[in-house]
Amino acid sequence: MTQGYFSDKERPPRPRVLEKINEEVWRAINAEIESRIENGSFGMYFPATCPDGRGPTGRDASAFYAGAFGHVPDLKTEDRQAVPSTLAILDFIQFCYRRVAKPIPGGYHSFFDHYHLTFEQADGQKDFRHEVNLIFARNGLAYELEESGDIVRLAPAVLQTELAASNFKTGDSHLDVLLSDAISKFLSPDPKLRKEALEKLWDAWERLKTLEAGDKKSSVKTLLDKAAPEPVIRKIVEENAERATFAGNNLMIRHTEIGKEPIERSEVADYLFHGLFALIHFVLRSTGRLS
Repeated sequence: MTQGYFSDKERPPRPRVLEKINEEVWRAINAEIESRIENGSFGMYFPATCPDGRGPTGRDASAFYAGAFGHVPDLKTEDRQAVPSTLAILDFIQFCYRRVAKPIPGGYHSFFDHYHLTFEQADGQKDFRHEVNLIFARNGLAYELEESGDIVRLAPAVLQTELAASNFKTGDSHLDVLLSDAISKFLSPDPKLRKEALEKLWDAWERLKTLEAGDKKSSVKTLLDKAAPEPVIRKIVEENAERATFAGNNLMIRHTEIGKEPIERSEVADYLFHGLFALIHFVLRSTGRLS
């Protein structure tokens, strides 16, 4: 199994910020899949069987593609040379990962000139995951195929550590769920879910502002007083809190009526999420609500 390349040791890693899979990357990923079709790696789920009934001898490519198109209909295009959408490619990778297995040749059947196969799924999945993630990394794509079979979007580097380490036990179960849902959706490859992540995070912010005693206005004041007793830091935190509320009220995050500015670019969604998450994380840590 390929471990890496010489250039990886000689220069910094390429930033993993790209979200659209281009033709070259699609061809590389598809080549990895095609090579496994050819060597029988999908024979565990789509077997070509010995006419004498002695078990799998390879794979049934027609059955494989019938299954793939059924699970990922957007993968099939009228123009066979066309590049599928990024989400269709990512779904196809997941489809393949769940069904790939390393073929192990067993007894040789001389009459039909073939070997009977057994399969090691864990080994096949590990190899496939490594190769796909290597392609993602070397082409600067912000995706990672995980051992579970899920594909996650890599958050901007400055956010990744905090997101991964967050274990919310705020004392308010509804707030914990909102924050966990926001992170899960933010790490999705689907742009629609990332917009939903903003909504969840802004809902969490509104919920957090009510956790202290009294009405909402007095609760916010108590919360920020506890989080930032230092006068200058208190002023900075309060200004950031006001900006977050302004964004929630004027962008198409929590409100969808006419006149609210939509969020069209992924960079904007990342920027907004980063800013409010940093504020929430600071307030939770400073008030003893983050484990």
